Amino acid sequence: MRAADHSPGLSGRGAATPAGHAAVGRAAAGQEARGPGEGPKGEPPATGAPTRGRKPPVGEAVVDRAFTLLRSFDAEHRAQPLAELARRTGTPRSSALRMARKLVEVGALERLDDGRYVVGLRLLEIASLAPRGHGLRAVAMPFMEDLFHVTGQHVLLAVRDEAEALLVERLSAHDADPVRFRVGGRMPLPTTGVGLVLLAHAPAEVREAVIGSFEGGAGDDVVRTPAELRRALAEIRRGDYAVGSQSAPRPLLTVAAPVRDAEGVVAALSVVVPGTGPGPASYVPAVRTTARAISRQLASERPAD
Repeated sequence: MRAADHSPGLSGRGAATPAGHAAVGRAAAGQEARGPGEGPKGEPPATGAPTRGRKPPVGEAVVDRAFTLLRSFDAEHRAQPLAELARRTGTPRSSALRMARKLVEVGALERLDDGRYVVGLRLLEIASLAPRGHGLRAVAMPFMEDLFHVTGQHVLLAVRDEAEALLVERLSAHDADPVRFRVGGRMPLPTTGVGLVLLAHAPAEVREAVIGSFEGGAGDDVVRTPAELRRALAEIRRGDYAVGSQSAPRPLLTVAAPVRDAEGVVAALSVVVPGTGPGPASYVPAVRTTARAISRQLASERPAD
């Protein structure tokens, strides 16, 4: 599993046999800086004042522009001044200011004392209602905690969003081997344990698109070609779990299994442990049992009206 922004990638097969293990290598304070097209204190320019920057595309919906601005926030840009918002979204500063003010009004953004903007709590409140996010997390958490106490390392829960895996929850011990997983972060499907499980059970058109664009991992990754990835996914569907490992930058092992509701696979659960410890056979039963327990709970619940 190659190291990615969100996690070290793990690529593997669906059976806990030697052939089933994939070794994968490797600003002014209190106000925004003023620009040529702005009035005092970051206000929009007076009528007739020139505004530099790209105008929003003709007919572009307000909601699209709002989400473009919200998407400019990420792990490396958690707090942004107006100038940064305008630059990262490619919009005039005056337009970015108007949109940011509106988002502050509704609670989607908050403005700090130094003038920077951060994501607002209203978004968290709304996101908590997402059944594939916090709703799934609420059901899975008690079972994940049990698995965490057994393994003492990393326990991950992820869902598929188009051609990527989205991390919903992560439990990690203080002394666990470091990995770059972030809740809410995205991971590639073909090079992570949870991603492989989600890809194996994705619609055929998604699988074919990912397989067709697959270029292989780094180092001694045994899944190097689209054909090998296709075979690995078939093995995962047959065995109903995935096993993968990496040798660099540090040895790691992952075991992942699908989580289902009444309609099919909705998530993947995995553990990530040191590759120098017990082999996958020591973790496969616990991961599969936990995934099945979460699945039974999800299948028995019905959304409230």
